[in-house]
Amino acid sequence: MNNIITLMRPHQYIKNLFIFIPLFFAMKITDTHLLFQTVFAFVAFSLTASAIYILNDYHDIKDDRVHPTKRFRPLASGAVCRSQAILIMGFLFLFGFIMMAVLSWQGFAILLLYVVMNIAYSFRLKHIAIIDIIIISLGFVLRLFVGAVVANIELSAWIVVMTFLLALFMALAKRRDDVLIFNQTGKKMRRVIDGYNLQFLDTAMAIMAAVVIVAYTIYTTSPQTVEKFHSKYLYLTAFFVIVGVMRYLQITFVYEDSGSPTKIVLKDRFMQFVLIGWVLTFVWIIY
Repeated sequence: MNNIITLMRPHQYIKNLFIFIPLFFAMKITDTHLLFQTVFAFVAFSLTASAIYILNDYHDIKDDRVHPTKRFRPLASGAVCRSQAILIMGFLFLFGFIMMAVLSWQGFAILLLYVVMNIAYSFRLKHIAIIDIIIISLGFVLRLFVGAVVANIELSAWIVVMTFLLALFMALAKRRDDVLIFNQTGKKMRRVIDGYNLQFLDTAMAIMAAVVIVAYTIYTTSPQTVEKFHSKYLYLTAFFVIVGVMRYLQITFVYEDSGSPTKIVLKDRFMQFVLIGWVLTFVWIIY
């Protein structure tokens, strides 16, 4: 059972918290009905995402077996057999799709698009440099749209843009980790790293970091935002965004440990304090 749970990668569900962002920024997080619908969508999306992870692991068994950390994954290590993985994947797809269809047909359509996009990613697109990180980033944007349609909330263009930029920033850091492993061991963890090198990734990350900070600052000081939240002090939350981006750059460039954004959020105390500080400050200002 532990191997099956590991196969599903529940720690990755933290990414699906982006589904709650539309509800949070719409100041409706205290609406129990909308909150229940969003939680339901979160569960449906998470089950489907687990099925995608299993499909990806199944397809990448050979590559994962030569990876320094991925070789311990249940399929690559042989802890879970292939037939078991296929059966579990089928059940997860089924329950995830049914739950989302019951909740919202629009949400179901977005979830289906997410699945199709990730299947294309697993079998082909992840081998095309730049396209691979674009697909990863779009996955976060689709999570936003799921949260918006199930709660009937209109998304701000700023939220969509900033989510995409932030996800792109983290995806670049992840690819940098792959290039570092290749430089140190001579083993290609992904074929796509032929399209990357440290100079390109470092430059792209620096650009994305600057753009994320500027975009967020402009958002918090724009007249539309001030009018919507009835506060001119939202710019104070930009402090945590700046510190968070700098910490991520430190983890990437100094500690060279940016292979898993999820694990950084779950294990790095500094980053956790920054995120909690951002949430509490935002809540204090707008709620």
